[in-house]
Amino acid sequence: MDRLLSVKIHSRSTRNSIEQLLVLPTKLSLSPRCKRGSPLSFRPPSLADEIPHLPERRDIGRALQPEEKLHLLKLAQSKPEWETAYLASVLALNTTMRGCEIRELRWRDVDLMDRSLVIRRSKTLAGERMIPLNANAHTAIMRLRERAQKDFGAALQSDWYVFPSAEGYSKPDPKKPMSGWRSAWRSFTRAVSVPVCGELQNPAKTCRNSECAADIEKVRSSISGLRFHDLRHHSITELAESQASDRTIMSIAGHVSQKMLAHYSHVRIEAKRKALDALVAVKSSGYVTNHVTKQVEGAILNSQVLEKNGGDDGTRTRGLCRGRVVPVRWGARMVGAPILCKH
Repeated sequence: MDRLLSVKIHSRSTRNSIEQLLVLPTKLSLSPRCKRGSPLSFRPPSLADEIPHLPERRDIGRALQPEEKLHLLKLAQSKPEWETAYLASVLALNTTMRGCEIRELRWRDVDLMDRSLVIRRSKTLAGERMIPLNANAHTAIMRLRERAQKDFGAALQSDWYVFPSAEGYSKPDPKKPMSGWRSAWRSFTRAVSVPVCGELQNPAKTCRNSECAADIEKVRSSISGLRFHDLRHHSITELAESQASDRTIMSIAGHVSQKMLAHYSHVRIEAKRKALDALVAVKSSGYVTNHVTKQVEGAILNSQVLEKNGGDDGTRTRGLCRGRVVPVRWGARMVGAPILCKH
């Protein structure tokens, strides 16, 4: 029980699940005032049935449009202070990794020779898996290795974290994981480009450039409100659109709920539908399919097999043998073709 009291709640669904687990056998209930990241607290048993069930998020996540994905990556690498969030985004988009899995990644989990990594600690047991690294993910890992060698020396310890704590500050610690990149993520997902002068800045009423001073109160970023976890959803969506099977998706992404699998199956159908609908838009070149299947007049098959079913003794195809070659007509040519006969 002491261990449960020290657990922090990270989502409403987690809080509801823990409440169901504890209330039924013990008649205890979580306090409705529990907030995100706060320790668990319990209410008296007499009030257990009065705890409201917190509403949970219904949508699965957001998948980016191709232009939004390019905008996100281009924007994230535009400033040095956003590089950590950019590298984490590249890994999420190319490996389906969660934010917690990226933060817990150690150098012992990365195999540069085999171009793969292993998730040893995840949200669920099904999340423990091996993920091959494509070209983009491998480039991001090499950049992270380069930064680590610059800060801690060429010899990296296997138990050091790929995303070390306080990286970019005066005293980074590779033995502790990074707490996150939330500030950088919020900064570049909310950043807007002023239409008049093209300057990149935070949302405001007017442009901070005194020479421009354009009204940008209604200007919003196309990726505003995007969550980092949505990158995992986008990556799995792209896998589904590539016609990858459910087994392949789960082997790469780890645990995927039945609701999500049903959604990704729908994505596959929509991808097929769009591909077939594209055929309707193709202009006819005047080529008729019947030209392919139309038989040449007077054509006779090159090989003829004569088969007698049900012989005198009731045996199927009794006594087939190769006979003499007889001339047959193929168009305007006479060719030789073997026939089958009885003994």
